[in-house]
Amino acid sequence: MYSCFKFVVQILDLMKLLRYIFILFFLFIVSFSNGKNKDDWGKNGHRTTAKIAEGYLKGRAKRKIEKLLDGKSLALVSTFGDDIKSDPAYRKYSRWHYVNISPGKTYEEVKDELGENLIWAIQECVSKLKDENTPKNEQQFFLKMLVHLVGDLHQPLQVGHAEDKGGNDIDVKWFNKRTNLHRLWDSDMIEFFDMSYSDLATNQAELSRREVKTVKKGNIVDWAMDSKKLVEKVYVSVEEDENLYYRYMYDWFDVVRVQLQKGGIRLAKLLNEIYA
Repeated sequence: MYSCFKFVVQILDLMKLLRYIFILFFLFIVSFSNGKNKDDWGKNGHRTTAKIAEGYLKGRAKRKIEKLLDGKSLALVSTFGDDIKSDPAYRKYSRWHYVNISPGKTYEEVKDELGENLIWAIQECVSKLKDENTPKNEQQFFLKMLVHLVGDLHQPLQVGHAEDKGGNDIDVKWFNKRTNLHRLWDSDMIEFFDMSYSDLATNQAELSRREVKTVKKGNIVDWAMDSKKLVEKVYVSVEEDENLYYRYMYDWFDVVRVQLQKGGIRLAKLLNEIYA
C-alpha cells in the first residue's frame, strides 16, 4: 500500500513539474514573439518626438490640447497607440501603424489596395479632430493616436517592405545579442545611447527658421515617401545575421535623431493647423 501511495505522489510531482515547464516555455515564446514583432519607435522614441513637438506648438494650440487632455502632456500620451495593443477591443487599429508601398510605386497608385494604413490613419485622425461634431472622448482618442502615429511615420521601417514585415524578419546581432533590423531602429540604438527622452529632445540639433520651414514642407504622403527613401538605405546597411557594433551606431544614430526631430516638428505643424 505504501509503495502504491509513493508511486502516486511521484506521478503527481512529475505532472506538476511538467506543468511548470510548459508555463515557462509558453512565457518564453510570448516574450520572444513580442520582441521580434515590435513595430514602431520604442517608448523613448515616441516621447522624444512628442516632447519636441511641444516646443513648436503655438499658444492657442497648446491651450486647447492641454484642455482636451486634461492637463496631460503630449509626451505622456505618445505611447497610447502601443499601450492599447493588448486590448482585443483595439485590435482593429493594428494596421494603422505601418504602410507598405511597393518599390517604384507612389502611394496614390496603391492606396486603394492597401486599405487602412499608417498614412490613411493619420489623415483620418486629422479629419476627426477638425470636425467640431466629434465627441470629446473620441477627440481624445484620435489626438493620442495622432501623436503616436506621426512618430511611427518617421521610424523608417514602418514604411518598409511587406515581405519581411518591415525588417522584423531580418535577423541581426547587436553587440552579440539577437535582435532584428526593425527592433534595432525601433529601440536598440536609442537604448544604447542611454539618454532620457527629455534630454534627447532638449539636445536636438539647432535649426534655423529656414531649416524648420524645409522640414515642415509637404504633406503626410510626402513625409511618408521621405521615410521610404531612407528605409531603402537602411535595408542595405546590414546583412542577415551580421553582428553590429559601435560603427553602426556611429554611422546611423544621428539619422535616428534627425527622424525624431522631423517627427516632432511635423506633428506640431499638424496640431497648429488643427487647433488654429
